[in-house]
Amino acid sequence: MIKKILLGMTLLMSMVSCTEDYTDWGNPQSNPEEEAVSFGNGSVTPEGVINLADVTGDKVKVASIVAPTSTKDTYTPSFKINFDGQSFDIDANGNMAKADLVNYITGKFGKRPTERDLDATLDAWLSNGSTAAKMATSAKFQVKAVPEAPFIDAAYYLVGDLTGWGLDTKLKFAHSDVDVYEDPVFTLMFTTTKDNQCWKIIPQGNVDAGNIWAVENAPKGVVGIEQDGDNAMSGKLLTTNSEGKKAGAGKIAKAGMYQMTINMMDYTYTIKQIAPEYYLVGKLQGWSEKPEGKTCLMYAETPMVQSYTTQWNDDANLKIWLGSDWGDWNNAYGSATMADAKTPTGKLKVDNNAGAIICPEPGAYYTFTADFSTMTYKWTKLANQNPTEFEYVALIGVGGKWSNGDDIDDIDLKQVAPHNWYKANVKIPAGGLKIRADHKWRDDGNWGFAEGQNYESKGTLITSGGSGNIPVPAGTYNIYFNDITGAYAFVEVK
Repeated sequence: MIKKILLGMTLLMSMVSCTEDYTDWGNPQSNPEEEAVSFGNGSVTPEGVINLADVTGDKVKVASIVAPTSTKDTYTPSFKINFDGQSFDIDANGNMAKADLVNYITGKFGKRPTERDLDATLDAWLSNGSTAAKMATSAKFQVKAVPEAPFIDAAYYLVGDLTGWGLDTKLKFAHSDVDVYEDPVFTLMFTTTKDNQCWKIIPQGNVDAGNIWAVENAPKGVVGIEQDGDNAMSGKLLTTNSEGKKAGAGKIAKAGMYQMTINMMDYTYTIKQIAPEYYLVGKLQGWSEKPEGKTCLMYAETPMVQSYTTQWNDDANLKIWLGSDWGDWNNAYGSATMADAKTPTGKLKVDNNAGAIICPEPGAYYTFTADFSTMTYKWTKLANQNPTEFEYVALIGVGGKWSNGDDIDDIDLKQVAPHNWYKANVKIPAGGLKIRADHKWRDDGNWGFAEGQNYESKGTLITSGGSGNIPVPAGTYNIYFNDITGAYAFVEVK
């Protein structure tokens, strides 16, 4: 039973002068002595539980108000409702702005759609059009409301032709691990090897039930799209509903590597084809958004696992861009939470508001490794904190030129971060080449292929007098090399 809360009326004896005639208001000495304005009893009765999803207008009724009365009929009452020290307008019928209530609830409790009990008081004000004064404040009462939000499960999985329509736990969407109603975005990197691959999305609840198709209806069912077989790369998601609107399967038209992002707060998806080239941006190269800032390429351990080894100086912070997203901060990878920012391990997040990732020990040598399939990262400190330093690192043998004893045929790379070397737009004709340090053939600075090593555009070189030539195909390349790890990348310029 809803409890009626009586407004505790307190006479305000120090109220501004309330004369019947305000023509000489500008001359205080002509006004008569202040008099109190008395009120009769008023009351406020809160509504029951308010489901904000059912409120279609911009106002929401939170209480019924019986206004106090005044002995001065020239005064009219107005009201303010107070939540935890914050005051909001409310009309005489007990209606307040829906946006005010939503913003207060989500700011204090988050967006999860569970009942929230708000302690409230009501202020009664009087005004004659020129003067207003607060006359009374009610005792506490409770406004009960449920925020408007769709069902969001704890986790989601991609299924379809690429999984034989069974569950593959490796295709679990990555998430930041904060409340899904605060971060409703889930991300997955995956590769299709065939054209025209259909897909749907399975919620965690179905997995927990032991049958991925256990529930197909809204709000907790299998997630798909409106038009079965549509190969759109973005659109709306849905679950089959009671009116028979069925969730269909989406389709990826061409084989390749993709990033799929789903936002379960607004039930949307985007899919984009990617090339597995990830660049660091940050203190290493001055947070430059210009294309010439793409100097710090991460080295591929696998297409989804990429790393970078250097001495992380100054404030030692970074973010990551896919080459295709370079310059777009909305698609930059950063730390999922501030707590992750400077820890040995953490979660990645793709968002304009993602935090910078920071080396746990600025000034030290670490390998930073990001796993884009799980959206995680880690820092590994090098055992050797004093690696050999070189004045030059250069290509030798380009076009069959193998000078010995001078540097006329060496093509110098530029050191863009400690022990990381780079040169753009190098034209390489057919034939092998090597990388050497300080324009000399030294065993600790002479890099090439191991015996039997097949050429790939990204990989690892060995350093020794017996290393073989690197058989780079003819073309124009941006070249990246790390003299600590031997990691290299020859990225062809199209």
